[in-house]
Amino acid sequence: MQQPPAEPWKASVNPWLTMIPVMLTVFMFALDETISNVALPYMAGSFSVSHNESTWIITSYLVASGIVIPAVDFFSKLLGRKAYFLISVTIFTVASVLCGLSNSMPMILVSRILQGIGGGGIMPISQAIIFEIFPKEQRAASMAVFGLGVVMAPIMGPALGGWLTETLSWPFIYFINVPFGIIAFHLIKKLVEDPPYAKKQKSVTMDYSGFFFLCVWLLTLQVVLDKGNDADWFSAAWICKTFAISMMAMVAFFTIQIKKKKPLIDLSVLKDKNFFFGTTVLFVLMGVMTASAAILPSMLQQLMGYTSFLSGLSMVPRGGGCLLATVLCGVLTPKIGAKPLIVCGLIILGIGGLMFGQINTQIALIDIALPNFVFGLGMIMAMVPMMTLSCSTLTNEQQTNAAGVQNLLKNTGAAIGTSIATTMITRFSQMHQMMMVGHLNFSSDAYMQKLNSLAASFVQNTDWATALHMAQTQIYNQLLQQASLWGYVETFRYFGVSAFIIIPLVLAIRRKNA
Repeated sequence: MQQPPAEPWKASVNPWLTMIPVMLTVFMFALDETISNVALPYMAGSFSVSHNESTWIITSYLVASGIVIPAVDFFSKLLGRKAYFLISVTIFTVASVLCGLSNSMPMILVSRILQGIGGGGIMPISQAIIFEIFPKEQRAASMAVFGLGVVMAPIMGPALGGWLTETLSWPFIYFINVPFGIIAFHLIKKLVEDPPYAKKQKSVTMDYSGFFFLCVWLLTLQVVLDKGNDADWFSAAWICKTFAISMMAMVAFFTIQIKKKKPLIDLSVLKDKNFFFGTTVLFVLMGVMTASAAILPSMLQQLMGYTSFLSGLSMVPRGGGCLLATVLCGVLTPKIGAKPLIVCGLIILGIGGLMFGQINTQIALIDIALPNFVFGLGMIMAMVPMMTLSCSTLTNEQQTNAAGVQNLLKNTGAAIGTSIATTMITRFSQMHQMMMVGHLNFSSDAYMQKLNSLAASFVQNTDWATALHMAQTQIYNQLLQQASLWGYVETFRYFGVSAFIIIPLVLAIRRKNA
């Protein structure tokens, strides 16, 4: 392993100025992970496709970025990190224009793939730049700002996407990236510098076999995660076959990375105890964060009749919690260290998940604000210090590669978490539906009283038999709504439990102020 230089490299530009274009690109990339969610019904209508088919608009972006992320270290060495950063921003910005101009499903998919290819390089490079340009005493504050962008953008995505879609039209959820991309490009040219170890290198070779198996692994895995719930998972033969191919490709990929002298990604960073446990925690947190951000607006739209904008607006209190946590991280990390702050964050996150487990269909939007605020507070308080602590024992030369490994696993965690949450909602809803249907029988006094009361309110406009049927239908629809709510509630409770479960992993990390 190459040792760090005796005199660490120091940027000539003020690090906080360099932070501006880096955070612009991070925010832009993270925003596009969720901004399309609420616009899918409108896009499906424009392209004359089903809702299930329209989900590929999201999937194609995630798969493309997931494939590029592990190759970031290679492209950074091949082209020079700053040059590759500029290329990534350019591809992302141009692809955003193409997304907005798309008039068919194939065109939007190609454009989103290009967007993912550009976006895949942004997050690891940004993370590595911010970690190394700040002195150790300022890393806590800098990573807090970085973490705020990483978390706030996906939270703001649904609200902003809903507003743009309803006020203007869905193409503007992509056009909004263009001015940010242009500004970021010019500021990167002026303010970002390459350290000696991140400049263009001559002796760089591509791990083609590793890259091939990586593509097969992530593509097939995303198909399984996307379509598994609809196909009733492993009861469908094609899901079993696709999953088998995905697992074999994954094993082949990691085997190649371990054996090759110059692999696509250097997995030796996982030998570092802090990095391994920290990345595992981030894997779970990304799953919880992404899944919860997806299912809460969905619950409000399906069960409570909220518009896409209002359901997206429900995420704003979480943003407030994130903002407060960012301040706390910057202030408290240098004083008490990252580890105690992470544990506190996980406890708060767990409490937030359990608070969500108390909601019902009668509550107003304001009643969701408190658990959402607590959830966001705990999420950032745990995630930001962990991003710093997990990389604190690695050399500067390892940062770009480590960021690639970490972001690959975080993206995978986000995809798996969302899929698991969707399945849990379906299964819990079915379970509660079966339990409640058993109480809908004519021997139940409570059921008969409710049935007759509803029928009496309908009989004024029709005959008794029809009124009775209408009453039965309404009661059954209420039952389905309640069962669906229980599906969401139980899932949120498991989010809370998962936060408590990973606390021992944090305790296993060596305490070190980064």
